[in-house]
Amino acid sequence: MAKQRVFSGVQPTGNLHLGNYLGAIRNWIEIQDRYKDEYENYFCIVDLHAITVPQDPKNLAANTYHLAAIYLACGLDLNYSTIFVQSHVSAHSELTWLLNCITPMNWLEDMIQYKEKAIKQGENVNVGLLDYPVLMAADILLYQADKVPVGEDQKQHIELTRDIVNRFNHQFGKPDKPVLKLPEPIIRKEGARVMSLTDGTSKMSKSDPSELSRINLTDTPAEITKKIKRCKTDTVRGLEFDNPDRPECNNLLTLYMLLAGKTKEEVAAECQDMGWGQFKPLLAETAVNALQPIQEKYQAVMDDKAYLEQVLRDGREKAEAIANETLKQVKSALGFSMPL
Repeated sequence: MAKQRVFSGVQPTGNLHLGNYLGAIRNWIEIQDRYKDEYENYFCIVDLHAITVPQDPKNLAANTYHLAAIYLACGLDLNYSTIFVQSHVSAHSELTWLLNCITPMNWLEDMIQYKEKAIKQGENVNVGLLDYPVLMAADILLYQADKVPVGEDQKQHIELTRDIVNRFNHQFGKPDKPVLKLPEPIIRKEGARVMSLTDGTSKMSKSDPSELSRINLTDTPAEITKKIKRCKTDTVRGLEFDNPDRPECNNLLTLYMLLAGKTKEEVAAECQDMGWGQFKPLLAETAVNALQPIQEKYQAVMDDKAYLEQVLRDGREKAEAIANETLKQVKSALGFSMPL
């Protein structure tokens, strides 16, 4: 039986942090390792998505290579996973245009992330930000993905992708022969939404102006320790999960649980009588130890540019073969003439 296909991606914008790792990439690794005989995985560096907000052209390519190295350092195995750059496969842009022409405008205007970001950007909001979800749909549908590991905040985008699939198949497919596959999201229950170190009610973000709000995957032990020492807490002794009046407490315990590889029950019992003065050094040590092997592998990959370039070259070739076939099927269903 053919393997099911998994697709996901991350933007190459600045340093990746624990939220990206715990909410996305570590989930990919677990899926890869647990379902080696069942899934084939395609993980993309989504640089086309990155330019929906202003980017420094001098840094975009470097950030792309940095992210590819992070993927490898975190544990993506090229025997089971394909790594490639979105803009290297032109079918992503072409399918986006085709899907734009069957996607109602009000579907995009109703997207929560667009509304939130449009308020922040004001008059500078661009068409790409509005159209971001259609590009994301094209990313997924090009590879006829069965499963899409995403963070909780991307769930609405997957729902939109499914709406686009249903609309396209209804208009241009046949009941017994759909053109596009209907994908399903995979959302990690624990750590799907890692919160800021300076505000337990806000998501950890690369765009937060404060470096103290996040732990980057390439932070030094001293930087990690400093950030955890200064992170926002409360004055209550004894640590607990799931108290809505203590969002920072819940976030830091969750980080410790995920980085230490312990269960929620184990952490709750271990930390119930602790004060912050005892817990923060424990969390800092755990974070440093968890990130050390990733940082060592990352540096080794970055030191071998020829290897990294070959990984991306091979990934592009594999991705292109699948993407171009899907694009051909979509264009045929829409009635386009094929190149002679």
